[in-house]
Amino acid sequence: MDLERRLELITRAPIEEVVTLEDLRKLLETKTKITAYDGFEPSGMMHIATGILRTIKINDLLEANVNFIILLADWYAWINNKMGGDLELIKKVGEYFVEGYKACGLDMKKVKVMWASDMVKDTDYWKNVISISKLTTIQRAIRAGTIMGREDAEVQYVAQALYPMMQAYDPFYLGADIMQLGMDQRKAMILTREVAPKVDNSIRIAAMHHLLIGLQGGQRMGPAEAKMSKSIAGSAVFIHDDKEQIIDKINGAFCQPKEVENNPILEIWKYIILRKFDSRTIKRKNKTDLQVQSYQELEKTYREGELHPLDLKKETIEALDELLKPIREYFEKNKKAKELYETVKKSEITR
Repeated sequence: MDLERRLELITRAPIEEVVTLEDLRKLLETKTKITAYDGFEPSGMMHIATGILRTIKINDLLEANVNFIILLADWYAWINNKMGGDLELIKKVGEYFVEGYKACGLDMKKVKVMWASDMVKDTDYWKNVISISKLTTIQRAIRAGTIMGREDAEVQYVAQALYPMMQAYDPFYLGADIMQLGMDQRKAMILTREVAPKVDNSIRIAAMHHLLIGLQGGQRMGPAEAKMSKSIAGSAVFIHDDKEQIIDKINGAFCQPKEVENNPILEIWKYIILRKFDSRTIKRKNKTDLQVQSYQELEKTYREGELHPLDLKKETIEALDELLKPIREYFEKNKKAKELYETVKKSEITR
């Protein structure tokens, strides 16, 4: 595979920003074995952004001959008081995440899974986390607290200030050349890039993916606040949702006529449906059916008022149900996956 094709695969949607493209190109030109990673706080049921969308992007990287590491950040979720701060329950959620990715179409034999709880057993890990902490001011650590989904004022405990220091060291410990995390993790990735020359004289690339907007829409919100969230009622479509739940959520979603900005239904088409299907046919009331093969044509048609929100929503429901049906069946038929899902389902989800 030539360099340009690899570059295209690594940077295509949902990638939103690369710091920097020049560094990424140089990496592809000079290094044979390249590794990327993303870290996930095991913090509740998996929704389509965490499950399907991330699987799409990880598969892009695998196709580009990039090794990928999934970091199950159980200690991070513990610090962030997810699942009520119950570390054993958090680990169960991490195991459930693995089953979720299998169900979403990720070949787990092609990726490496690491646990933060294993990393922290290494004394060298803490030595290097402290080294990075010595290069970082308290104010910078507090500002970076937004990577936990917290405002500056919510960072009140020392452990919360330690969180970004740990995350900044992750790429070094994992041997990851590319940090392939969400846009909400930008501050930690930039910190890693800044300290990299002092840690091991390296350059780490940040390839940040778009945060799928929650069903409530993203009006007057930043991307981190507007993103699909498991802890906000009605915000997310979960990978386990049946058709009735999908109907209820999509019909209630924000989708103003002719508005394409911050439109969660259009985002689902752009980042998920049209990545999983070559084309879809949308039936329109009192008009001919619309054959959609690209997001650009869908957006143009919607902006011009040639597609009613209800018609768009109806086909969104059908497409999502087709995508989620095999996932639901996997969790129904696989005993281990089903037991883990039931454990997570009945557990408290904390912000």
